[in-house]
Amino acid sequence: MDLLVLILGILLLLVLIIKFKFNTYVSLIITAVVVALGLGMAPAKIATSIQTGIGSQLGELALVFGFGAMLGRLVADAGGAYRIAHTLINAFGRRGLQLAVVLASFIIGIALFFEVGIVLLVPIVFAIAAEAGVPILTLGIPMAAALSVTHGFLPPHPAPTAISTALGASAGLVLAYGVIVAIPTVYIAGPLFSKLAHRFVPDAFERRGNLKALGPQKTFKLEETPGFGISVLTSLFPVILMAIATIYELVIHGGKMPKTPSGMDNVIAFIGSPSIAMLISLLFAMWAMGYARQLPAKDIMTTLEEAVKSIAMLLLVIGGGGAFKQVLIDGGVGDSVKNLFVGSSISPLILGWLIAVVLRIALGSATVAAMTASGLVLPLMQSAGIQPALMVLAIGAGSLAASHVNDAGFWMFREYFDLTIKQTLLTWTLLETIISVVGLGGVLLLSLVV
Repeated sequence: MDLLVLILGILLLLVLIIKFKFNTYVSLIITAVVVALGLGMAPAKIATSIQTGIGSQLGELALVFGFGAMLGRLVADAGGAYRIAHTLINAFGRRGLQLAVVLASFIIGIALFFEVGIVLLVPIVFAIAAEAGVPILTLGIPMAAALSVTHGFLPPHPAPTAISTALGASAGLVLAYGVIVAIPTVYIAGPLFSKLAHRFVPDAFERRGNLKALGPQKTFKLEETPGFGISVLTSLFPVILMAIATIYELVIHGGKMPKTPSGMDNVIAFIGSPSIAMLISLLFAMWAMGYARQLPAKDIMTTLEEAVKSIAMLLLVIGGGGAFKQVLIDGGVGDSVKNLFVGSSISPLILGWLIAVVLRIALGSATVAAMTASGLVLPLMQSAGIQPALMVLAIGAGSLAASHVNDAGFWMFREYFDLTIKQTLLTWTLLETIISVVGLGGVLLLSLVV
């Protein structure tokens, strides 16, 4: 009965978002209330459950996402991302263009949210493709693959950070394992898949793109942008801090901090926590991309304010996902899912991935799919003794699968590259599905050794 209520709830969410064009956050809260009533929760406790879900979800994430958006916008507005892309492309030359685009997109993708990254990189990709005389999709597919993988696998991005919080996983370990899985995934879904796609969708590679869809573009003179080294360092600063903490924990303490930490243990744990790592990184970015370049404090603060406006709805959607997740847990759906698979020989990692895939296909949003799936697989993960960081990556991989007409990314890719629906399904949708499947394969291989 509980699972039937869950299915009906997901259908309701789908109808509200797609049919009636309701705002995603509002739809999530309405669905959470309806599902809670259907699960037999006391009406007086529903509001408390929803509030708990939103609060627990956004506690640390509001800091991480807020600071992350500010850092990314500072790098973008200063021309740092432009410098990274052009320097790598010049260094790799014509024959290494795809690899250069992948590296640039990967570095920029860590600092920027997917939507911001694609808007920033598409004009650069178009210009480079025209100069080199290659189809824009030859570079566009590797770019999209790298941005999508960082979005789905690597903290401090919304979905992996949110799932890490929900499942109690170390963000540093998720980052470390995520990079290991991401490298082959990006290569297979990017440069390798682009060659295959060129064969079975040749007409898509003849399209010239649609830069008008991006609106007015900020232009940069390369000599006026920050240096390559400082731009890369600023973009990767939070990753470096979290990596230092993870390596220290693994090398010094075998993967787990002691119950009575030393002074150095406390310092490392402090700078390696996602929220503090992002705060330190933001302060560094304000200096490197702002004050060090003699920008007025007013301009720097305006950039920060604009960045926060751009993620306000995203934060609400993540909070709504947390509310829905909490209702499922408090209503007993998590236990029902666990009981359904008791004695099953299927790996909980595969089950987590499958649940995320189904939710992704139904709901469109990778973040909402990942959040909902994390609430359902938590009991399975705990009962099977699965490493939480691997479950985060499995769900993250599942949440990227089969992007189609109910996903904003689908329409962005179609519009910018001026593709038909069929061409978008055969390029973007396949690309996302390859990332999902290869990502799961990487997680399963990793589970054999960690």
